[in-house]
Amino acid sequence: MASDCIFCKIRDGEIPADALRRDERCFVIRDINPRAPVHLLVIPNSHITSLPGLTPDEREAVGAMFSTAGEMAAIEGVDGSGYRLVVNQGRDADQSVSHLHLHLLGGKPLGGMCS
Repeated sequence: MASDCIFCKIRDGEIPADALRRDERCFVIRDINPRAPVHLLVIPNSHITSLPGLTPDEREAVGAMFSTAGEMAAIEGVDGSGYRLVVNQGRDADQSVSHLHLHLLGGKPLGGMCS
């Protein structure tokens, strides 16, 4: 764990957050600056800083993040209309926290550069 990592502090209960879901691999919270009506963050429990060079255990955690995102999309009611999953990796992608996390966005037409 990085001692200054906000997601590690949320995971450890040092910073309060309403976890929508939590299991042995990851947890889910609402984004504090939502870009869509549904904007969740799926965060691995382990402090993974980037995608390149993942260990086998970290690869399993990343897979669990995507499975959890699909389940949360259904719970949030956006699985039928569609949703976007985004990983911002690195400075040029505007990654603001150096702890891998997956954005789940939905609840409105998202359009944009990935269409």
